[in-house]
Amino acid sequence: MSSNNLVITITIFLSLVYKSSAIYCFYCNSANNSACIDPTQFDDEVRSRIIPVIDCNTAVNRVEQYEFFCRKIVQTIYHPHKDSELRVTRGCGWVRHEKPCYRADNRDHLETVCQCSTDFCNSADSMSPTTTTALFVALAVCLYYYRVY
Repeated sequence: MSSNNLVITITIFLSLVYKSSAIYCFYCNSANNSACIDPTQFDDEVRSRIIPVIDCNTAVNRVEQYEFFCRKIVQTIYHPHKDSELRVTRGCGWVRHEKPCYRADNRDHLETVCQCSTDFCNSADSMSPTTTTALFVALAVCLYYYRVY
């Protein structure tokens, strides 16, 4: 086998083995795009025209290789002399928190940050495992109750 054929064979083999980690996230801020507050209210066609989508792996300038994820931040910003403001930001993240969702509170604002690892997962509210389990148990109790009586 010639060296050119060997190089081509190795290149093809490595391209098949390489695992791509691209993730696509909604990218918006409700401060300048009110559709960012709830993208699920729009059908796919309308949403694709008014809410940008970003490939985190190519859009974020980086020195190191990160494992990107989608992030959604919901903030209530407290202003001293006017009503508080709700702001939602959706985009990419690269430094994970130990919890999928967490809160940060201070005098100026209250924020909830959620992170997820599938394409477009930062579009809507997500249910925590505790909430899902509680709903499942309640449903099971109701089904059992109605089956017995």
